[in-house]
Amino acid sequence: MSQAPQPTASETGTMSVGTVIASVAVLLLLAALDQTIVSTALPTIVADLGGLEHLSWVVTSYILASTVVAPLYGKFGDLYGRRNMVFISVSLFLIGSVLCGLASSMTFLILARAVQGLGGGGLFVLALSIIGEVLPPKDRGKISAVFGGVFGLSSVVGPLLGGWFVDALSWHWIFFVNLPIGAIALVGFMVSFKPSGVRKSPSIDFAGAITLTVALSALVLVTALGGREIAWNSGTAIGLIVLSIGATIAFIIAERRAAEPILPLRLFRMNIFTVTTLLSLFTGAMMLGSITFLPMYLQLAKGASATSSGLQLIPLTVGILIGSTVAGKYMGQTGRYRMLPMVGTLVAFVGALGLTRLSPELSNVVFYLTLACMGAGLGMVFPVISTAVQNAVTMDDLGSATAAGVLFRQIGGSVAVALFGAIFAAGMARAMGGVHIEGMASVSELGPQMLAALPDPVKEQIAASVTGALHPVYWIVAAFSLAAFIISLFLQEMPLEGRGQ
Repeated sequence: MSQAPQPTASETGTMSVGTVIASVAVLLLLAALDQTIVSTALPTIVADLGGLEHLSWVVTSYILASTVVAPLYGKFGDLYGRRNMVFISVSLFLIGSVLCGLASSMTFLILARAVQGLGGGGLFVLALSIIGEVLPPKDRGKISAVFGGVFGLSSVVGPLLGGWFVDALSWHWIFFVNLPIGAIALVGFMVSFKPSGVRKSPSIDFAGAITLTVALSALVLVTALGGREIAWNSGTAIGLIVLSIGATIAFIIAERRAAEPILPLRLFRMNIFTVTTLLSLFTGAMMLGSITFLPMYLQLAKGASATSSGLQLIPLTVGILIGSTVAGKYMGQTGRYRMLPMVGTLVAFVGALGLTRLSPELSNVVFYLTLACMGAGLGMVFPVISTAVQNAVTMDDLGSATAAGVLFRQIGGSVAVALFGAIFAAGMARAMGGVHIEGMASVSELGPQMLAALPDPVKEQIAASVTGALHPVYWIVAAFSLAAFIISLFLQEMPLEGRGQ
């Protein structure tokens, strides 16, 4: 395998690498926050706009749109230039923010969130791709680590910030605040990142774009709504699964025939691309599988408030920052990366084993150390995925290869949350089947306020039920960690070139 040609400053036309990275990081933070900041404000939004039956679509519409367009931004960035695609992505995101803030009905808000997703879905792909343009391979891991930390930070800060805006101003400001920050970051990017040259006349893969959109849409819908708004054994769920499989097969056929495929299948013949893509799939499942159900444990088993449960997840973010920083420095100093995912997945495995021991009596210190361990393990893997694959592919495939990693991480997370949600719900139903709580139709309606009004014996049974239902979830996370470790053993190493710092 030959070393992929790497860009120089003159080729990328960058005036200030630091300004480019800072601008993209801010835009990335906005997109990441928008996936989490809305959750705290949802009750207030429903009270204002109505439409409780469509509540989940406020979140689902954003996830659906952003997942579908991620690989398209990657390919179009290769064809038309990443600078142009950043302008389109950010413009759509900010337009969607304005529309969300002006929404006067739930239907309008859902559509506006979809517009936001069409823009936000490109920011992470483009951010990682731009790193590949403006930095030599040895330095990319450090910045990838920073961007990984941005996403970890947003998972904690988002709900807290959303609650503050609702209490101090109004829910509209969780969207309006994007405008001045986004505009400043966009101006910084515009003046510091110049066009990189003449583009070849593209041949757009319409068949691939359409079939991939259908496949991802069906997959996201069934994983987001299955077990909640639609039963898993319903005709709708089964139809969506069949549609996703059929569209995926059609996509593969289309990519074999396309002159400029959205996701070139020849990339899967590269060891580094295939292994890192699988690692993205499993780490995405591990990350969301770890985070999604921990607030449930903290609020229902430990009696924490919604705000407190968010703050208690900070050790996970700190672990990600530490792990990704260590990984970035190691790659920068040695030019090597193969051992990082091996060590990282084993560290994450230890953290997952710790989470299988959740109980109402578990001390906070042990819980925080377990979270930090899980975060550090994942943090050591995240920078390797993008850095290794960008080092292995040519500049023509940089965006497509980067987008594949982002896409498979999202798919892994979506499928894992659906699977774990079904397991958790089934476990809670078995544990609480004989318990009737006045005013509550199902265990899914349990919350901190309702819990506080219950007698102590019922609280204790709920706490035991929650932890018991979560144990199988984290055993599966542990199994995913071991699977990721085994996959990492097959990763080939192509030494990173460029300066180290």
